[in-house]
Amino acid sequence: MTGAFSKLSDADLKELATALKSRRVTAPYSELQVNRVLSPKIASEVTVSLQELQMRGFSEQHIVTAIELLLQDRAIGRRQELAIDLVTTGPEAPGITSRDTAVVVRELFAHAKRSVLVVGYAVFQGASVFEALAAQMEKIPELEVKLFLDIARPDYDTTAAEIIVSRFTQRFRDTQWPAGHRLPQVFYDPRSLAENKRSSLHAKCVVVDSEEVFISSANFSKAAQQRNIEVGLKIESSWLAGRLIRHFHLLTEHGLVIRAF
Repeated sequence: MTGAFSKLSDADLKELATALKSRRVTAPYSELQVNRVLSPKIASEVTVSLQELQMRGFSEQHIVTAIELLLQDRAIGRRQELAIDLVTTGPEAPGITSRDTAVVVRELFAHAKRSVLVVGYAVFQGASVFEALAAQMEKIPELEVKLFLDIARPDYDTTAAEIIVSRFTQRFRDTQWPAGHRLPQVFYDPRSLAENKRSSLHAKCVVVDSEEVFISSANFSKAAQQRNIEVGLKIESSWLAGRLIRHFHLLTEHGLVIRAF
């Protein structure tokens, strides 16, 4: 296949193949035709490639077959690689195949069987973001869920730390967790409530069943899960999952993070 085709995402390749099959795109190929199917940014290069293939004697069906073989080769290559998926939020970059942040997080929560570790900085619209997790907790009563979240002291706020934690707890229960569902265990870094030189719990990751890890720039909010430009990795690795779980277990055991509720 020519270079232009390798730059197309799986979705673009499938759309082009469909257009060739239906003869919405047909020889002699023109940029006007391809523009109706693909982004104008890549349409010109793809048109040239189609014209080159036609000159070599490729029919529309030959090109469709080549596209299907390219898609199969990509799928086989992904299976043979280490089990790491690129996960993004925001517009899809042409030629890059990635999974959607909101879909991956929802799938991880929905398929959990034994344990879920969630580490996050900002939580907004949490009742929606955590809906699948809360439902799974109801379905599997023994499912252990621990959330490590940032509880921040606003600038110039001198309120007692225990009051800030109490307010956070009430807000989380009332607005950030699906109503009527069993609550997870929630932990925080007490240094975030210091009046001077405060720290933030800024990490964002999910570990499910000591087997799957998702590490991302995305917060647990609708904007981060669905609209912002965010990048993360979903990794199938019991070794890495175990290291992350042990890291937060030791932080808890030594009192470096403490339980809010």
